[in-house]
Amino acid sequence: MIKPHGSDKLIPLFVGDPDQRQRLLEEAESLPKLLLDSASAANAVMLGAGYFTPLKGYMNLADALSVAKNMKTSSGLFWPVPCLNRTNDIEAIEGVKRIALLDPNIPGNPVLAIQDIKAVEEISEADLKVMTEQTFGTLDSNHPGVATFMAAGKYIISGPIQVLNFSYFEKDFPETFRSAVQIREEIKARNWDTVVAFQTRNPMHRAHEELCKMAKEAVHADGVLIHMLLGKLKKGDIPANVRDAAIRKMVELYFPANTVMITGYGFDMLYAGPREALLHAVFRQNAGCSHFIVGRDHAGVGDYYGPFDAQEIFKTIPEGVLEIKIFNADHTAYSRKLNKVVMMRDVPDHTPEDFVILSGTKVREMLAAGEPLPEEFARPEVAKILMGYYMSETANN
Repeated sequence: MIKPHGSDKLIPLFVGDPDQRQRLLEEAESLPKLLLDSASAANAVMLGAGYFTPLKGYMNLADALSVAKNMKTSSGLFWPVPCLNRTNDIEAIEGVKRIALLDPNIPGNPVLAIQDIKAVEEISEADLKVMTEQTFGTLDSNHPGVATFMAAGKYIISGPIQVLNFSYFEKDFPETFRSAVQIREEIKARNWDTVVAFQTRNPMHRAHEELCKMAKEAVHADGVLIHMLLGKLKKGDIPANVRDAAIRKMVELYFPANTVMITGYGFDMLYAGPREALLHAVFRQNAGCSHFIVGRDHAGVGDYYGPFDAQEIFKTIPEGVLEIKIFNADHTAYSRKLNKVVMMRDVPDHTPEDFVILSGTKVREMLAAGEPLPEEFARPEVAKILMGYYMSETANN
């Protein structure tokens, strides 16, 4: 199986031993406490689950700036996006060396992790702008990732962490949330060698379904990892439980048995386009996948990125820093001429009228109105699940 990123073995920061975990929870009661923001909590979950191997905790300012500017830490490790714990309120942790990190996403704010503090540093406005612009490619506050990043705390708390649970993800998504450790174990149990990963924060329509099948066939993969984001999204995106149900129905009915693993990970969407595509590749390598599909406007939002910027950025990184191979996908759509889903680059003789393409806005309008989507665009069983969600949303608003 493919090696983890930057390490011979996976480095999950979750404390697996129940007795040790209980001792740390008891210790946490007497430690100074810091309430995390959602982004910092998501970073902790990803560190705990092994997706951020080989990181041992949150970055300091020097590493964060180096990652933003050069896509590598001060020590030279390739990393595309800063991994930070940020806050505006350091009163309770000034001068201390060890703190309990509280979960902002669960009522009562239970302890999520324990951190050994190496440094508490204030981010200057100039440094914050550099980190934001280099990571997101823009300073436009209308960009949802920029707005979140700019509004996070002005202090960085760096240092290693011990993760004590996986926040709400295990409870809310027991059949879907999986750590990188668990995915590697499942790949091994299935005797899969070549595995192609598909990232999604949306329901999967016919084009996505066929893209997974095309990629699997092209790289001669043993199976496909459908890996959905389960954390926070921007307003208007479809909730994870609805996406989960729709994807499971699609796989059940339209994929051969035992060719797909449906899993999810606990991270908040950054909408950082090319940089986030690189990060997605890192944690798919850490999950044991040999190939990763990078599609049109991967991890993008609005028109902040070009349609293939997320593919082009892989050409700019030093050879060998990632072992995972990239499957570059074009926009896929149903061809009326050929009566099947195709990649547009493969059919240069087609005109726009030859494809069945619906905008996201049009899809939402049709579903909310109870109108069936064309079967060329969405499987009817999937559309039914989505229609139920949109109609309930419309009724409640």
